[in-house]
Amino acid sequence: MALYRLDEQVVRQFPKDFMFGTATAAYQIEGAADEEGRGRSIWDVFSETPGKTHNGDHGKIAIDHYHRFQDDIQLMKELGIQNYRFSFSWPRLFPQGNEQRNPLGFAFYDRLIDELIKNDIKPMATLYHWDLPAVLQDDGGWENRETAYRFASYADAIYQHFGDRIEKWITHNEPWCVSVLGNLTGEHAPGYQSAKKALTVAHHVLLSHGLAVEKFRNGGYKGEIGITLNLSPVYAQNPGTLDDVARRNSDVFTNRWFLDPIFKGEYPTELHQILGPVEAMIHEGDLDKMSLPIDFLGINYYMPAIVAFEEDGNPLKAKNVTPRDRLTSMGWPVSGEGLRDLLLMIKNEYGSIPLYITENGAAYDDVLEGDHVHDEERIHYLYDHLVEAAAAISQGVNLKGYFVWSFIDNFEWAYGYEKRFGIVYCDYATLRRIKKDSAFWYHDLIRLHQDLQY
Repeated sequence: MALYRLDEQVVRQFPKDFMFGTATAAYQIEGAADEEGRGRSIWDVFSETPGKTHNGDHGKIAIDHYHRFQDDIQLMKELGIQNYRFSFSWPRLFPQGNEQRNPLGFAFYDRLIDELIKNDIKPMATLYHWDLPAVLQDDGGWENRETAYRFASYADAIYQHFGDRIEKWITHNEPWCVSVLGNLTGEHAPGYQSAKKALTVAHHVLLSHGLAVEKFRNGGYKGEIGITLNLSPVYAQNPGTLDDVARRNSDVFTNRWFLDPIFKGEYPTELHQILGPVEAMIHEGDLDKMSLPIDFLGINYYMPAIVAFEEDGNPLKAKNVTPRDRLTSMGWPVSGEGLRDLLLMIKNEYGSIPLYITENGAAYDDVLEGDHVHDEERIHYLYDHLVEAAAAISQGVNLKGYFVWSFIDNFEWAYGYEKRFGIVYCDYATLRRIKKDSAFWYHDLIRLHQDLQY
């Protein structure tokens, strides 16, 4: 496909062992919510609460990946996908959130992983992508410090069972969303609106990350372990003015709240003014656990932000003034340059740790025309971001991989099935899968990268 074809000079910037992959999450695709011993998650509860999701949509069936994973993996193989990031469902494996296992859940992931490996697709596993067992939420969820230790035990059990086949592990996906969308704005499960709750949840999630890394190191498991953060570069509308205050506060809230504890063993000082005191929840040794060395950082990037100072009681003192001239169907501004700036910022401020873009992609209003989906805007989006990723590599960023979000259209959390991120179209009425033009484009990119290595 010639449309927005990356030329050889750009593709050569990606190292020989660069990982081009795609990604999904358990609750968004698996379905089979009431089958084979799976317990309920906080997203089951949230989705059943009137008004919480678009049209009352839920993940009970999703795209039925639980029963169709072999066909989905065959699709990946046809597209040349060699790396696949998926997440384990905690309530499918441990329905009560404790040590009591569900053998059928373990058997499912055995089949999934073995099928991936049989088709020469390397799995990258995320331990937690937001589907906390509902029984743990009944005990306080991530507000309860004990949940961090429950998570560490869960992680250790996963390492023991699947560690012989998985080389790359991610402890958490986007703890910012867990903390803010789930507990500050209430847009996600469990749906609370409290700054104190958000701070507490963030601290315990970060602690659980550190405890899971400690279990991994002490267990002598093979492979590498990291965490995935959703990050966005923040720019002042007019540098050298009060807009710099807005930029700094927004950067702390969006990025450094999680980056600093992981890489510096401390919280940003501005966090106190933005959300309130964090010191009371810190126990001795917590920050040491959070900052245990990791092997890589996963980055989910979708958009940048440009802010201006606004004194209106907003603790960030920031007004978002990002241009709205090019938007996805989520209303998110498009900027490939923002990805390059973000990668360079991390390199310059946190060191040359290996980085993976674990999510990058866009939702558009895709239309199925016969057996075709002509998603030129998505191709343009991917093209822009991969050009900038290659440029970052040429400037010394230690970028090791890129995973398109997402492999297939799915349950998009509070947006239900309204927003489509996939490079594969799912007809929700029939669950038929149709490759979009972007899937063919991505296939051609992967093939070109492979051809240039020989």
